[in-house]
Amino acid sequence: MGTLNIIGGGRPTGRIGELPLEAYDVDTGVWDILPKLARFRHSAWVYDDVLFVFGGFECSIPTIPVTKQMSIDLSSFIKIKKKEHSLLDAKLVGFEELVGLGFSEKIEFKKSLSLPILDKANQDETVDNFTLSPRVLIAVRSTPETPPAIQRMVKSISLKRLNLEAKKLIPTNAVLFGPDLEESKEPEPVRESLSQKFINQLLRPKNNEYSKLDRRFPFRKDEIIALTDECAEIVKNEPTVIRITIPVKVFGDFHGQYQDMMRFFELWRSPIESIHGGDIESYDYLFLGDYVDRGTNSLEVICLLMALKVKFPKQIHLLRGNHEDFAINSFFGFAEECEKRLDDDLDNGDSVFQTLNRFFELLPLAGIIEDKILCLHGGIGSTLKSIADLEKIERPIEIVHDVKTPLDQLLIDVLWSDPTDSDQELGIQKDLARDPCETGYIVKFGPDRVESFLQDNNLMMIIRAHECVMDGIERFAKGQLITVFSATDYCGSHKNAGAALFIQKDYQIIPKLIYPVNMDKELYWMEQKRSQAPSGWKDNPNDKSFD
Repeated sequence: MGTLNIIGGGRPTGRIGELPLEAYDVDTGVWDILPKLARFRHSAWVYDDVLFVFGGFECSIPTIPVTKQMSIDLSSFIKIKKKEHSLLDAKLVGFEELVGLGFSEKIEFKKSLSLPILDKANQDETVDNFTLSPRVLIAVRSTPETPPAIQRMVKSISLKRLNLEAKKLIPTNAVLFGPDLEESKEPEPVRESLSQKFINQLLRPKNNEYSKLDRRFPFRKDEIIALTDECAEIVKNEPTVIRITIPVKVFGDFHGQYQDMMRFFELWRSPIESIHGGDIESYDYLFLGDYVDRGTNSLEVICLLMALKVKFPKQIHLLRGNHEDFAINSFFGFAEECEKRLDDDLDNGDSVFQTLNRFFELLPLAGIIEDKILCLHGGIGSTLKSIADLEKIERPIEIVHDVKTPLDQLLIDVLWSDPTDSDQELGIQKDLARDPCETGYIVKFGPDRVESFLQDNNLMMIIRAHECVMDGIERFAKGQLITVFSATDYCGSHKNAGAALFIQKDYQIIPKLIYPVNMDKELYWMEQKRSQAPSGWKDNPNDKSFD
């Protein structure tokens, strides 16, 4: 049989790129050239107490792939209970021990690392923000005795199944498993998880057939509710203000325009493993809210995002928008979509519609990227003074539109406020487009407000969504605030571009744009229930009332 090479999914930060992948053979000490695997950060394997890392990108120059190796003595960074043999003793079960001790989470290395195996001139001086992924790729170097079915095989598996998979592939390898290993039985087939079932069906970047209004959703109501409950268990344990590392992709409003989401994923990779053409090992993904309403495929958008959150809870980040609110999405498309596509009883407390709205009340309100960039849906309004104001808010949160308390106003500010129309308009101003009755609850904030907020909170920038802007992105306050909007041709009448922001290791922000395509007007929920909408609210798609 062949020799198992462990190709890790660790995440030293850096840009994506392509590099021929090599894996070290701990058995013979030779290098085996494997088929090219694109968009990875590095390959990694463990022998004895040492983690070896090959390839990836320089932390200081995250645009150039390198062919360097480094070694990390795990025993100097993490205290692990020793057994009769050394930490791993060349046994793959050591990976599971590390994961059980939390080693799959972020670990910071702040010292120089020597590389005793390869050329000492090619060694990184420092490695920081190092993370091991919960999944790895495995490969088998073929020999004349290797069955054809697994020759040159590369496969993505969970760390928890690594030992079983290794026994299956190489049952007699004494170097990896020791000479006294009992012959293993064929493992039971893994049942496809519910989240993976949704991902397989909905994450189809190259499928550009836009859904019609009368098409039924391809999942049962009980499956949607089960997925929502599973995602809610993850989200409710997150803080109200989440912390995010770079590099990260930031998306604005999609408003049920599933086809636009697929276009982004087709052009610039999707949040899935690199072996399947994605880049989740390379980027976190941050979505700024407004997943539902207006477009006809809100169910596709929110269900796919929940499934991805379940599969990659530390890398997919979902914030709340102003349309993730029962009082809003009851009237602007989402309720009608659930009713028509699922035969959902909207008045039933156990319906998909009401279950999802309870989930929306658990979503975090903001995210901070590397303690430098505040991300939220709307803005800072007139009352948000510090990050601590948001951190102390307890969830679930029901939005009160008829403001009675300071907390009610703070939530309206975070979800509904906008920048003023130009850098010349200072202070706090009325927002007549969103607040035609002039209640004063929804306001615009000037560049002076942005600058003072950033200084007071030691921040570099604010990234927000909420507004349909013609170029998909719009800068404000001399570039200290950026609006990003990802749905193109909003409501079929704006002809706007859609955008996403790719934030790199050095805080460079790279906008990625998509442009409107010819689409059937039936793809939008244009007939709203005006007579039932809250008093004074507009529903004209040509204004900004419900972006």
